[in-house]
Formats: sequence, structure tokens, C-alpha cells
Amino acid sequence: MARRFRGFLPVVVDVECGGFNPNTDALLEIAAVLVEIQGDGSLRTGEGWRYHVQPFPGAKVEAASLAVNGIDPYHPLRPAIPEKDALARLFRDIRQAMKDNDCTRAVLVGHNASFDLNFLNAAVTRCGIKRNPFHPFSSFDTATLAGVVYGQTVLAKALNAAGIAWDSNEAHSALYDAQQTAELFCKICNRMGTEVR
Repeated sequence: MARRFRGFLPVVVDVECGGFNPNTDALLEIAAVLVEIQGDGSLRTGEGWRYHVQPFPGAKVEAASLAVNGIDPYHPLRPAIPEKDALARLFRDIRQAMKDNDCTRAVLVGHNASFDLNFLNAAVTRCGIKRNPFHPFSSFDTATLAGVVYGQTVLAKALNAAGIAWDSNEAHSALYDAQQTAELFCKICNRMGTEVR
């Protein structure tokens, strides 16, 4: 993996939020899915994690966003943990995967990746985390990649064009979206070939 992506470990991330502003709106759910390399150089999806996140103090939560993602941030049975704890757990597993793959940094893969990366970076700053395994601005955006390869930029349409299943009832679950995005990323990369120069 280190040779395939110049020392970067691709990690697919999806977030569900209480709005569009990463500095003021709550991060409500975060999921990450690893990308694994096989003996022939092709990629496949790996292990994934998901955490429900408690809104940080003073966070905004917009009703319109909750209507889309279906999250009730204050439901008594929602197993939410503080932002800092969610990131610490996620980063521990990602650092181990980096070590296992001889990678020096993780690179975020996402569908409209800048959205997820901005929320991740804002949460890291808010929590005072000093060792963020992710590159601060580089990412792989499957919306762009799928637009080039399949002529589709909407996740559901890109997955359909790639022959990957999409269940609209599962959509906007961070883990489901991350898993399907990982499948799309792997399919695009595998289509491009496995040769490493």
C-alpha cells in the first residue's frame, strides 16, 4: 500500500452533521472504512468503524439537516460519545493500519471529500488533538473521480453506473455511505490498473 499511494493510507470517511458549517454545526456521526491492497495490487474494502457523536457545547443543529440524516441527537438510546473520544478511538485504529501498511500518513477519501475533511479538521482543532493521522488538505474525492470515469457525480448515480448496489433506505448512515464510497473508490482504482511505477 505504501508504494501504491506514495506512503499514504487511503481511509474512506463519512460524516453526518447538524448543518454545513464545520466550525459551528455539530458533528453527529463519523465513520471510517479502510482500503486494503491484495497480492495482485488490486484494492478492496476493509474494516470499518462508526461512532455516534455528542454535539459539542454550543453546537448548532439545524432541523433541515436532521430531516435528511434522520438522526435525533438527543435520543436517550443513542450511544453517542464526546467528539474527542470518538476521534481518539478512530485515530488509534487508523494509526495501527498505517503501521501495518508501512504508511506515514492517512489520506481521506470521501464523496465530496472537502466537506468531510473540513468537519474532521474542525473537530480535531476543537478537541486540541495534536496528532491527526490525516493529511490536513490532501484527499481523494470520489465525486470527481466518478465524474471522470462514469460521468456521474451524485453518489447513488455513480454507484449505479459502476454496478454497485445502493439502498436509499440505508443512505445517510455514516458507515453505509463510507462503505459504498469505499467500494466505488476501489472499483475506480482497479479500473485504472494496478501498475506502480
